[in-house]
Amino acid sequence: MKWIDELKSFWNGYNHALVNGSDVHLSDEKEKQAFERKKQQLKERKAQIVKAVSNAQIVGCHYVDHKEEVRYGIHHMYLIRQKNNFYIEESVEERKAVYAKGKLIGGNSILSDGNTGEKTKITSEAEKDARDLRFSYNRLQAVKYAERWWNSYNPGYRRFDVDCTNYVSQCLHAGGAPMRGYPNRSKGWWYQNNNWSYSWSVAHALRWYLSSSQTGLKAKEMTNPSQLAPGDVICYDFDGDGRWQHNTIVVAKDKNNMPLVNAHTTNSRMRYWAYEDSTAWTPKIQYKFFHIIDDHR
Repeated sequence: MKWIDELKSFWNGYNHALVNGSDVHLSDEKEKQAFERKKQQLKERKAQIVKAVSNAQIVGCHYVDHKEEVRYGIHHMYLIRQKNNFYIEESVEERKAVYAKGKLIGGNSILSDGNTGEKTKITSEAEKDARDLRFSYNRLQAVKYAERWWNSYNPGYRRFDVDCTNYVSQCLHAGGAPMRGYPNRSKGWWYQNNNWSYSWSVAHALRWYLSSSQTGLKAKEMTNPSQLAPGDVICYDFDGDGRWQHNTIVVAKDKNNMPLVNAHTTNSRMRYWAYEDSTAWTPKIQYKFFHIIDDHR
């Protein structure tokens, strides 16, 4: 299968370009722009990828119109140096590549970072009769959970095709955030009996829940990502149209005190918070920075 060698050659060239700051041929314009933004972002952060490794696993292939379409998963690992600090950024994507006569002629990622789920706004609800849900947020446990499941799925919860918000909700709950609102899916934040609220699984809904909740899981909106701590949440509106599409959880801070995040859908670990290396990124992107409120501090 000559295309396996072509696939290895492509990703070796891609990684070589990242490490050395050189150019790489990318047929997809969005991927090309994302690659250039990643290089520029590293430069601005005074960070450098000193080693890059990508491991692919073939999922399947079939022939269409004398072309061979290969589906595969790829795991990227980047050793990043920033000042005297080193850390590993990782991501896993499901992709496809198209070959003709053994030559790579096109390829694109199958899954994107954006949440294509429902646009459901959770509005502020009457809290006067809500029971006291004060809690102490254990940020260490939230981060430990985020690290444990960043590239796998807890069988105790349903796995969604667009899983970013479900994953972040699980991390928050692992940190002690209490559920409330069951069984009304449009109220509260909960997962119970293989059912869940919109705010548990839909990016747009969680963004509004964090803005409005007055009991149980609550958050304070911050103006700058440097104000966040591990265990906090970042929400993304890639198109800047008011439809919030993605959520991540902060797991660490870099040497410039900026967040590094974990996420699902495109499973990512220790990714720089701004997502400028995503094909979903646009110049109109909007962010919301939420610091989880600890009632007992």
